[in-house]
Amino acid sequence: MPDRPAHPTPLFGWAACIGLIAAVCSSLPTAESRGSELRMTPLVQAVQRARPSVVNIRGEKTLDETDLAVGPAGNGRRVNGMGTGVVIDPRGYIVTNYHVVDGVRQIQVTLADGTQVAARLVDNDPETDLAIIKIDLPSELPVIPVGTSSDLMPGETVVAVGNAYGYEHTVTRGIISALHRAVQVSDAQFYDDLIQTDASINPGNSGGPLLNIDGEMIGINVAVRAGAQGIGFAIPTDKAIAVTARLLASSKAQGAWHGVRLAGTATADGGVTVGSVEAKSPAADCGLRPGDVILSVDGVETGRDLDFSRAMLEFDAGAEVSLSIRRDGEPMTLQLTMVGLQDRLKAMPDPAWELFGMQLKVIPSKQFRETYRTRYRGGLAVTDVRPGSPAAHRGIRSGDVLVGMHVWETVSVDNIAYIVNRPDFSGLSPIKFFILRGNETLYGYLPVATKTARRP
Repeated sequence: MPDRPAHPTPLFGWAACIGLIAAVCSSLPTAESRGSELRMTPLVQAVQRARPSVVNIRGEKTLDETDLAVGPAGNGRRVNGMGTGVVIDPRGYIVTNYHVVDGVRQIQVTLADGTQVAARLVDNDPETDLAIIKIDLPSELPVIPVGTSSDLMPGETVVAVGNAYGYEHTVTRGIISALHRAVQVSDAQFYDDLIQTDASINPGNSGGPLLNIDGEMIGINVAVRAGAQGIGFAIPTDKAIAVTARLLASSKAQGAWHGVRLAGTATADGGVTVGSVEAKSPAADCGLRPGDVILSVDGVETGRDLDFSRAMLEFDAGAEVSLSIRRDGEPMTLQLTMVGLQDRLKAMPDPAWELFGMQLKVIPSKQFRETYRTRYRGGLAVTDVRPGSPAAHRGIRSGDVLVGMHVWETVSVDNIAYIVNRPDFSGLSPIKFFILRGNETLYGYLPVATKTARRP
């Protein structure tokens, strides 16, 4: 009988057994992998979703403590400012608080990946403390996911992201403490209908997003209660987006004009509602009417006002734009031709009033020399300021004397006509202005009004 081995021979070698055991073990969930899945909470996902579209803003500004709307032309106290912004269009349009960029000489933006680039101010609305800035990059930028502030609930979780005290992309968590707060933060700035939160909001957070648990922006952080802990405020997204859409439309109107004014009301089945159509505008010429619902612009769906404003940014003067609309429940297509700003200005009998909201009167040269001891050769007296106009927002008032705009003097109304009819006028907005108030020279920046207003 042949000898039998004392021990059975393994079917596989020892090395193969060890390899098999290792393979089986590697397929089992480890403590580390389980921990990673548990750590990927909805809060973390919300931050990861929004973070790439949040930018940090820095810049140097000159402070004047005597007037918040119009500063002195001389040197003031220079300080380094900081804030936050959110990308609302892939072409580099960013929304932030106006007080973050007001008076900043050079706006420096830092993206989430560390890229730094200079920005320019496109337009602003001091009343709501919102502004649009623009950066130019070769590639498209991620856009902030936008939610709604119409269904917010006290107690729900929110996240603030911002440049707190210069610490970039700081994330804080809290809840919605209350809704519809009215806050007076200074003699010059009053906010109404704000979101109150206990998420830590610090200097530098201004202009940054307040997110819901889905990572959608439901507010823009704007203020913190001095001396209080756990009390911060944000502008509701629905209001901020409506203002942003109007500002984008304003910036477009300075280069090409369509004449559409949206109603600002959402429709149940999609589209944006036309509120009014300016007379003799491209919108009027193509047959658009108040009450029409614009469903798309050249195939781009317009579910909210911001979508329409962003879509119209693509078109310059002379461009043919296809509007898909719904009128009385029936679908229609209209062809709109954009018109340049210069053609729009030709029909304005009083551009200073219609564009800026100032009624101006020539001051005879002899009277000017006897009244004002200054280096200026002359000026235009401000006799009236239209409420809600760019001039009113900048603090210009009756009795001021306009002595210059940009690099040109304003001695006669012909000087105003020359400035606004220049081919590069649209690129100057907001245009720097100089006024005399008593014996002091003051300055500021005037945007162009998007909707003209004739004197009664």
